[in-house]
Amino acid sequence: MAVTLADIKKLRDITGAGMMDVKKALEEANGDFEVATDLLRKRGQAIAAKRSDRVASEGCVLAKAVDGFGAIVAVKCETDFVAKNADFVAMVKLLLDAAIDQRPADLASLKALKIGDFTAEEIVTERSGVTGEKMELSDYAFLSAPKVDAYNHLGNKLSSLVAVANADADQETVHGISMQVAAMAPIALDADHVAQEVKDKELAVAIEKTKQDEVNKAVENALRKAGINPAHADSEEHIESNTAKGWLTAEQAEQARQIRANVPAEAEAAINMKKVEMIAQGRLGKFLKENTLVEQAYIMSDAKELVKDILKKNNVQITDFRRVTLNEE
Repeated sequence: MAVTLADIKKLRDITGAGMMDVKKALEEANGDFEVATDLLRKRGQAIAAKRSDRVASEGCVLAKAVDGFGAIVAVKCETDFVAKNADFVAMVKLLLDAAIDQRPADLASLKALKIGDFTAEEIVTERSGVTGEKMELSDYAFLSAPKVDAYNHLGNKLSSLVAVANADADQETVHGISMQVAAMAPIALDADHVAQEVKDKELAVAIEKTKQDEVNKAVENALRKAGINPAHADSEEHIESNTAKGWLTAEQAEQARQIRANVPAEAEAAINMKKVEMIAQGRLGKFLKENTLVEQAYIMSDAKELVKDILKKNNVQITDFRRVTLNEE
């Protein structure tokens, strides 16, 4: 059976496969669209399998909100060239629209979602076969609330959602908060919403950092007391180079080595843990302030207002947010 241009166009519109791939599949299937479609799907799966060990670090992230439901969908690929391709972006929009319409509960459910004759995952696999690149439906996030706002950052690598309790909330303020979430990457709404394990980990890091600061301070004080500039003896490499330059005498170099070898253990043994824990708690507080949404400085204000001040002033009740990015952070 002869394959016509109309047949090729029809199957290409259905599958998104390349023209020559469609023509070849139709010829092998003797014009049977169902068989040809299955051939294209299997070839896409084969190509995807061959590229499974490749790194897919580029891609497209898009968000959308309709009638109190918002979703973010991210699909990864290997190159920026493919990520910016109109057909690739259109595919992500197709998946996002399906997510908005059918509201899957998680990423696995989204992958299994039927969109026409194919699942979402099959659509991505077929596109992988067309481009010859590894592709992965990698992220899915959603929110449901009386009001949900979506923000897509320029370049399609970063998107955010914000859920609002009051449906009549000022849209400009809400969208500003969506941009805040995208730009400042908060880890939680407020300190109460930060997981205890995160707080415990940050406090432990702060304690160790504070203890090390106390030890370093003791070493520096001992060096100064010996008449040695701490900057000239902060490592063995610097001691050697600064001795060669004449900035340290041989005697000072040896004295600096002795101080660096002995003082840290003495200083650690003498550490005031009550003081350390107090400083560490302050560092934890700073971490929570910088990384929780309501305590962050509002990026859209010149008046050094906090997000919580903006929310209160405009009577906006944020209840949750989501953020998905392909950027390295």
